[in-house]
Amino acid sequence: QLVESGGGLVQAGGSLRLSCAASGRAFSTKTMAWFRQAPGKEREFVAAISGNDGRTWQADSVKGRFTISRDNGKNTLYLQMNSLLRAGSAVYYCNTAGTVATVEGYGWRGLEAWGQGTMVTVSS
Repeated sequence: QLVESGGGLVQAGGSLRLSCAASGRAFSTKTMAWFRQAPGKEREFVAAISGNDGRTWQADSVKGRFTISRDNGKNTLYLQMNSLLRAGSAVYYCNTAGTVATVEGYGWRGLEAWGQGTMVTVSS
């Protein structure tokens, strides 16, 4: 089970830190990721982090502004979001993640059932 928290209303340029509490075993071995879905749009990949060595990946749209991290001792995933843009308004979800082949090379997908997510609203 995955439970996201930390969303809220923030002004453009502000910061938020999202958390994802994961239950179950072997969290430390799983690649985890954040995805987001804005109203009327498809869910999109935001950032991922590997389980074993902590390697990270970010979508181009958030590079330099968002940082993904994890605390394996607490079974918790984090997303530090700085310099938020209005385009960042969305429901944010965490999930275990894997890659899939695409025409551009590869993409990311969630592997477990989606949780409720946490809403982030960025105002002007």
